[in-house]
Amino acid sequence: MTTFTAEEINAQPAIWRDWAGPLAEQAAIIRDWIAARAPSEIWLSGAGTSAYIGEVLARQMGGNLRPWPTTDLVSVPGLAFGAKGPVLSIQFGRSGDSSESVGLMDLLDAHRPDIDRLQITCNAASAMGTRQGPGPGETRALILPAATHDRGFAMTSSFTTMYLSALACLDPSFDAPEVLPRLADAAQALLPQLWSIERAVPQRAIFLGSGALTGIARESALKVLELTGGRTITQWDSTLGFRHGPKAAVDVIGTMVFVMISPDPQVARYDLDLAAEVRRQFGAKAVMTIGKGCDIDLTPTGTPADPALYVLPAQILAHRWSEALCKNVDDPFHGMNLTRVVSGVKLYGWQP
Repeated sequence: MTTFTAEEINAQPAIWRDWAGPLAEQAAIIRDWIAARAPSEIWLSGAGTSAYIGEVLARQMGGNLRPWPTTDLVSVPGLAFGAKGPVLSIQFGRSGDSSESVGLMDLLDAHRPDIDRLQITCNAASAMGTRQGPGPGETRALILPAATHDRGFAMTSSFTTMYLSALACLDPSFDAPEVLPRLADAAQALLPQLWSIERAVPQRAIFLGSGALTGIARESALKVLELTGGRTITQWDSTLGFRHGPKAAVDVIGTMVFVMISPDPQVARYDLDLAAEVRRQFGAKAVMTIGKGCDIDLTPTGTPADPALYVLPAQILAHRWSEALCKNVDDPFHGMNLTRVVSGVKLYGWQP
């Protein structure tokens, strides 16, 4: 069955190759702007998958990056709005029109118009793509290629390309024209392997990773939960954090544990130890490792772009399991409790 979701997953290598040059040009301008504005804090905001972009970036780069989901900033603005010194708010949004995306812009207009904004979106016509703040803070928008505005329910190409685009805007050492084609080659080699994996649907799927891959584990868990319509219960954690209680979710019957093996040899030792431990306790079939030379064998580029490669297994496994469950992959919740774009959320005014 051909689906929008499958097309969008498979399109990622070509999108990254084609976007590398234009991204490098625009990111250089944005980096100079950020340097001139000299923010003491950079907020990374979004809702759901878009929020996880910020989580991965903050774990990848550290420094003054603060992952603040829009769902937190809109409901409890006091958590961050008292920040001193210059602030840059980077907001991610596939549609650019979700309730919380607009809500955060409204709150910044009303209470922190001094904060600079960089809106990264896949929808040029959206509020995020077109709306300017009242100032004195400055607003910039980075509009991704139209192909990243996924038509399927789940965010796939939008997630990876927004992540890579933000990386180019924040990391002066990230050479998009050099790295993205290599990343695309690695993804292109991986895709056939992933589409050939057996479609047996687990009752539970657990994703684990260290550092930036902890954020990818979270996004991977969400992809499977979404596309199976909640039929496969998912969990995510850091590799070392998993032993501290969450490991209780592993069941001998019907649980798959996916351990992302870091490209960093020091970090990988912890990942491999955990995978071996789960195998000893629950059997070899309970674990799949993801990484170079692993059960799911991928070739990292050795750059901060690699998290985009590690999320591909969950995107495709979620699609295959959704099909096996006879779900509408592009709309698993048709007429039910979730929609592709969250709208209609009642937002309340805030008084500091």
